[in-house]
This record gives sequence, C-alpha cells and structure tokens, in this order.
Amino acid sequence: MNFTRCGLVLVVFALLISACAPVFEFGLTPKTQNNHPLLKYLALGDSYTVGEGIRKEDSLPNQLVNALKEDGYSFGEPVVIARTGWTTDELIRALEDNPPEGTYDLVTLLIGVNNQFRGYSPAIYRSEFKELLYRSIQFAGNHSTCVIVLSIPDWGFTPFAEMMGLNRTQVSLEIDQFNQINQEEAEVAGVKYVNITAISRRAVDEPDLIAGDGLHPSGIMIQAWVEQILPEVKLCLNEKQKE
Repeated sequence: MNFTRCGLVLVVFALLISACAPVFEFGLTPKTQNNHPLLKYLALGDSYTVGEGIRKEDSLPNQLVNALKEDGYSFGEPVVIARTGWTTDELIRALEDNPPEGTYDLVTLLIGVNNQFRGYSPAIYRSEFKELLYRSIQFAGNHSTCVIVLSIPDWGFTPFAEMMGLNRTQVSLEIDQFNQINQEEAEVAGVKYVNITAISRRAVDEPDLIAGDGLHPSGIMIQAWVEQILPEVKLCLNEKQKE
C-alpha cells in the first residue's frame, strides 16, 4: 500500500483533533428476546474500540457480540463509549459528562495508545487507568471477572510507522511499558487480562491485518482478537448464570 508523507501527517493531525469533541455511540439494546432479558455489553476505549478505518460490523464490539450470539448467548447491541484519539483522561471526562446507565454483563477496556503516542507520563497513565478500572468494575455490577482489559496493540509494526520514519523499536518498548502497567493494575483489581499485542506485531509480515489507512487494525486482525477474548468472556458469563 502506498502512502505520501503529507498524507500520513494529515492522518496524525486527524487523530489528534478528533479527541476534542466527545462522541458517544450508545447501542439501542432491546429489553428481551424470547421473554429472557438480553445481556448487555459496554465497550470503553479509543480508535481500536471504535473500529477506525473499517466497517462498523467489523469493529471489536460488534464482532465480539456476533461471536457470542453464535455460541448461544443472547446479547443486545453493544454500548460503545470510545473515540479515535482519546487518552485515559479524555475517556474519564467523557464518562463523567455522560455516564452510562445501569450495569452491564460484560465490560471491555482498551485504552492507552494515545497516551504513549503523545508522550504522556506512564505514572499518570497508571493513576488514570486505575480510575478507569474502578469505574469499569462498577459498570459491571462489581463482577470484576466480567471486566476484560485488552493490552495496547503495537502500532510500531504498521506501514504508517515505517513511512513516518519513526523508531519502531522505541515505539514497541514504550508500548510494552504501558502494557506492563495495565496488566499489573488489572491483576491487582482482579479483572481479566487478554494480551492482543502479539497479534498486532504480526502485521509487519501479514499486511491483511492492517486497515486501508495503514495504521489501524483490519477486521481480520480484530477477528483474531475476538478469538483470544472469547474464552474469558464465556467463563464470566457461565459463572454469572450459576448465581
């Protein structure tokens, strides 16, 4: 795939300014199906949750719900609170301004790539990520095992990073540092943690894992993420059914 340096700079600019105006994509969840309440899913994050550069149906929340439906779980449309470009503090502010109503059977949290991209402090990331974990557990009705934290994908392995002439090794080292933080905090909080970073690093040899913008994951990559996530989600849902 061919990119001009000017075009890539415009992509970076777009990613940064898109964080300025919060957008909420709330799913319209039906209340019942066959007289049984539908399960509810809340997805929190940034562009990796939104599905930047791909069709809505290929996004992480929609692929995950569709996979769960195929396995017999009755889910309504996912509720998504995410925006391309968001950092941890911007997600916190969005949740404060427009908190989601009620509790959810499943909550996913994937946030931090823009903290790394903008050179934000890892220490501040830890503090704000802990706050987001606390809120996520509350949204899950205090069922911590039904909160799934996803590791930050490594955009250093994308054509975008290569064409920008960035130090891809340094990007990877910083992503690893942020992922060490979110994994440590996830373990302390007792939530589930799924490492999807290794999948993102396959993109250097598997171009079909990257969307047309050369930066974000394709639906194919997200499908691989969903396969990693599903076992943890099923454990949570099966345990809740026993209660």
